[in-house]
Amino acid sequence: MSNILIIKHGSLGDLIQANGAIQDIKNSFKNSKVLLLTTRAYLELMSACPYIDGVILDKRLPRWNLFYLNDLRKLLAKYKFSHVFDLQNSYRTKFYKKFILKEPVWSSSETSLDENEKLSEFNEDSVLNRIEKQLKKSNVVIKNTKQIDLSWSIRDISRNLKQYTNGDYILVFPFCSKKHIQKKWPYFSELIIKIKESYKNKYPVLVAPGPNEVIEAKKLNAKIVLEDNKPVNLSFLISLINSAKFIISNDTGPAHICSHLNKKGLALFGSHTTAKKVNIGNTNFKTISVNLLSQLKVDEVLKSIRKNLD
Repeated sequence: MSNILIIKHGSLGDLIQANGAIQDIKNSFKNSKVLLLTTRAYLELMSACPYIDGVILDKRLPRWNLFYLNDLRKLLAKYKFSHVFDLQNSYRTKFYKKFILKEPVWSSSETSLDENEKLSEFNEDSVLNRIEKQLKKSNVVIKNTKQIDLSWSIRDISRNLKQYTNGDYILVFPFCSKKHIQKKWPYFSELIIKIKESYKNKYPVLVAPGPNEVIEAKKLNAKIVLEDNKPVNLSFLISLINSAKFIISNDTGPAHICSHLNKKGLALFGSHTTAKKVNIGNTNFKTISVNLLSQLKVDEVLKSIRKNLD
């Protein structure tokens, strides 16, 4: 029995989108053990994924930390991987290919290029189209890459929700990473007030902040969802999204979850990218795209919410 390695460090949205590809890789190597190399943030969630046989932690310490890199090389060498599927396609994973995992057959963006095709041209395609092309080049049978199933990660949180609502609720994700502040729509606080006025408090408005977002969440006129007074884990987050009546989000990881769960909702995009390129949006989960998010009016967002929620 051979061992297969998939590398996907993050981010959350990218990892969610990789789940279909992970399933296809597993189905194409049914007699092999498939392991995932990822970061601590996704260790717990992906350990429960039925499409892989184990998760390996990569601390992603600086590349000048030769002691760590040597330990990682020795750890990965024990598995004698026959194939590596690099779904991260980063400078770090290119380094791994050259110095850490030199023996296995590699699948990456660079190995997926057609004759005379440039990597910059390849990267202009949408995320899932690129993953699909990469897997096809490696003779993986494509079935689930674009049909992502997250049902395995959903759990019953009805008891937890009783302290926030006895019925339907609207969920908002007004946050984004500090690295991508351009993705952040600045008027969520005002929107929440108008939602409550418009629907006469019919729907409680909930927010689920991450570890570094609790202080910001307290400034919003919304109910803060926590588990044991701590930010919810990713399985809880996915389940919370799955149970929501409607979701409004920036272009962040939760928006990917909403889209692939086919939830009713709305994602807000500025000029940093397009919904098509990151594969967000469908018949239920709509998108609004503008040049500058700061110019997107609250009433315009509220109008779209009413159109899709009522």
